Amino acid sequence: MEEQKDIRWIQRYANYHKACGRLVEVTEADRFLEDLSELEVEGLVQRFEYTFELAWKVLQDILIYKGYEFMLGPNGTLKMAFDDGLIGDHDAWRKMSKARNTLSHVYDEEEVLPIVRLIYSNYAPLLKKLDEDLNVLSQNEDYKQA
Repeated sequence: MEEQKDIRWIQRYANYHKACGRLVEVTEADRFLEDLSELEVEGLVQRFEYTFELAWKVLQDILIYKGYEFMLGPNGTLKMAFDDGLIGDHDAWRKMSKARNTLSHVYDEEEVLPIVRLIYSNYAPLLKKLDEDLNVLSQNEDYKQA
């Protein structure tokens, strides 16, 4: 019997699922942004950054698995994922990508806090929806074949 190869997107999805769970653990807790210490805010930002990175990379892996030949990087991947129906709100994902890039270059609390509010209200729910959608997709036998 032939051994089935591991599917890269499923491996990366497992990491994304864990990361997303850690992010949502904070944003859906009974604590609001105003209740977080400076260190906790920094941790939330870090969780958001690596969860977003895993999100676009797992989308890229799925698109490659589906046979697309295309660009490198998050912007092209997000557009292709939208065109393919993997994500539903390209504009929101584009804004999330821009916010992620801003966070990696900004150290002023006045610039960071508005983005952290968006993590709570907009970005964590988008990432959670992707996690739920990818969980369903990962159960589909057509997406588990090597």
